[in-house]
Amino acid sequence: MNRKLLFPVDDESSDIVIRYEQFLSGTATGYFDVEELETIIEFYLRKGRTKDCTKVLDLGLQLHPNNTALKTKRAKIYLATGDALKAFRILDKLAESSDYEVVLLKIEVLLKLDRAKEAHILSDQLIEDESDDLDNVCLDVAYIHLGQSDYATALKLLEKGDQFNSKNPELLYELAFCYEQNDDFAKAIVVNNRIITLEPFANEAWFNLGQLYFAIQDFPKALDAYDFALAIDQNDSLSSIQKGHVLFQLDKFEEAIETYQEYKKMSSYGWQTDIFIAECFEKLERYEESISYYRLSLDAHPENYDALTGIGICLLEQEKYPESMTYIRQALLINQEAADSWVYMAEAYVGMDDIDNALLAYLKAIAIDPDQADTLMAIANICLDRKDYDLALKYFLAAEELDDTLEFIELFISVTYYKNGETDNALIALRKAILIDDSSVSLFLELCPEAESLNLYDLQ
Repeated sequence: MNRKLLFPVDDESSDIVIRYEQFLSGTATGYFDVEELETIIEFYLRKGRTKDCTKVLDLGLQLHPNNTALKTKRAKIYLATGDALKAFRILDKLAESSDYEVVLLKIEVLLKLDRAKEAHILSDQLIEDESDDLDNVCLDVAYIHLGQSDYATALKLLEKGDQFNSKNPELLYELAFCYEQNDDFAKAIVVNNRIITLEPFANEAWFNLGQLYFAIQDFPKALDAYDFALAIDQNDSLSSIQKGHVLFQLDKFEEAIETYQEYKKMSSYGWQTDIFIAECFEKLERYEESISYYRLSLDAHPENYDALTGIGICLLEQEKYPESMTYIRQALLINQEAADSWVYMAEAYVGMDDIDNALLAYLKAIAIDPDQADTLMAIANICLDRKDYDLALKYFLAAEELDDTLEFIELFISVTYYKNGETDNALIALRKAILIDDSSVSLFLELCPEAESLNLYDLQ
């Protein structure tokens, strides 16, 4: 079987396309052989210009009637336009049906037509016939399955190809990708390291390795990988932004700011980068600098929820509650279903001693996202202060169910039980609190001095 790989887009193919377009405009004359016409069609296919592909094909069949290679391109054009059935009819009638590209197209068409069994039979035959170049054949067939998001089949093919030739970098890239899609990050990391062993200066492999370490939250190793990628290509903007994110996760906010500034020089998304920089200054509690970057982002993109929220938080941290409320309200006009903004609004109300509205805002946040342990505890504390012990207990217990590591949660549950007249339950909860913090008895008695007669220190 004659193996015929797809045409790459290179300088030579671009020259052929230019010559063809000059021919169409009447500024040049000339003759195009079959291979040149195939190259032009592939160029337009990659650009999604299927109408131009058809024009080239019509010219080709005038110059080279009944040429099998050009008829194959007709099938490929039909496939690109979503008419898999017409593509199949053409391929099925071709005399040279065993041609490598024809078989690959048949496999793809059969999958599009939900005839997977026939496609797998053809795949197996192709792999058997092309056993001398098994790794590349497996790769080509795997590409088809990847196009269908069938990662399981693609993975089997790539593993088979890898067994035949363990030093095929193109295959290894796709193998690592499949492992990643299957959430098998450990194997994906191993494969990327194999690529790096073969090609130590492969920027893409170092970047991919960084992404994998980032996914499993091994941030120091992710940082090393991005640094290697940037050492190979200092203009690698993707590695630059990801390095900034890793530094942020490592609480290295000053270094993250420097990295984001470098990325900003490479990127056209300055307003988004300003938000990242602002968040770093916010973490450093340098709120005025944070606000200045949030404002830069807001000036460039006025409907910017993140910037509005960020300014609101910074003002909240500075106890500028009315000013904070202004920005939080603007953020909520953009997204009324943002639970976190309702929490910030509640905190601003608390700062202004407007507990009624604070409670309403907390309840709105919980209605949007019930899984907020801190917010449930805040509601419970308000209810406790208001001596609504039944309701307070309901929210404390709900908060504990979500996160039993909340500070003083067992203590507050104990206090609420006691205030509600449920002494036995109060003592059970207090024992749990003491196991966490042996100062719990003293704190309990500060909140419930009337319990002095219970000899609570005996619980320790």
